[in-house]
Amino acid sequence: MPKALRYLLIGLAVVIVVAATAWWRRPAPAPAPALAQHSYTTALEQAHNGAPGAARVLYQQLQRSDLPPERRARLYAELPHYPSPRALAFARADLGADNLLVRNAAIDAIAGLVAPPQRGALLGPLLDDPIQDIRYHTARVLLELAPQDLGVFAGPLQAVLDDYVNTLESEPDSVEAQAELARLYRHDGDYRQASLAIHRVLAQTPGDLDAIVTLAQIQDAQGQPDQARNTLADALNRQPGSAFLQHQLGLWLLAHGQEEYALLALTRAVELEPQHSDYRYDLAVALHGINQLQPAQQQLDELLRRDPADRRARLLLIDYWKQSGQLQNVQVLLAELEQQNPDDPAL
Repeated sequence: MPKALRYLLIGLAVVIVVAATAWWRRPAPAPAPALAQHSYTTALEQAHNGAPGAARVLYQQLQRSDLPPERRARLYAELPHYPSPRALAFARADLGADNLLVRNAAIDAIAGLVAPPQRGALLGPLLDDPIQDIRYHTARVLLELAPQDLGVFAGPLQAVLDDYVNTLESEPDSVEAQAELARLYRHDGDYRQASLAIHRVLAQTPGDLDAIVTLAQIQDAQGQPDQARNTLADALNRQPGSAFLQHQLGLWLLAHGQEEYALLALTRAVELEPQHSDYRYDLAVALHGINQLQPAQQQLDELLRRDPADRRARLLLIDYWKQSGQLQNVQVLLAELEQQNPDDPAL
């Protein structure tokens, strides 16, 4: 073999060995970017905490088509705090999504985004949906609407509710089904059937606080206020540290014109669960109802300090500051709202 050819073959062999070694030692490919996951987590955290720009990052995530249904549904749970035409467009589009969880989340979001008349118009068509769970979920959302807000959907709603009741009655051993059945019967004014259903719940779960409160509500609706109060009081004697029972007793006392005692119970609920926004909000409303404007403002101010995303509390506090002529505070709250969501209709 000529010497030149031998050198050429040796050189080629060396090149092949070096190339093969480099290929095997190449760095592993970078994993699929974690940026999207981090972006989702950050956006959800910002929306939940009412951070500046929360609406923008929330909308950005809702534009994505690669989110798992559970994650998309969690975004919709935050959406009612950030209303806008764009927010409503996202929810309306997902009313026809392929996933049941996402569709139900979109229904709930619309219920929180729009006023009752528009709610009936947007969700009413779903009462004729081929999927039973969608029909039932829509009926639960529309249950408390007045007939004038339902319009042409009043009849379809009643038809779905009748079917829903029949389904629930076929599950006498299901605590969840009987609790829902009691709620539906109470709404329809059939207190005898409501009482039977809730007693079936309590027979299986005697300490169910939701069922105890429902029983008291049924008793009250039947014209038995003393028995209703005793039901709540007995439950509180057994569980004096229950913020939920304290709150429910406070609401009951408010409804019966016993404001001073109601404030004691509502205040105790807030003391037991200071992070619970609904408890503090109801206490603020009760204080305002007896002309205690400054304490009501303080409660709402504390609520927003703990939960800046609570739009309902923010708008109520703006109204209370207006009433007291504190326009500088109004401007601060509006500026924070604009930072969160510049398209908020309240602006």
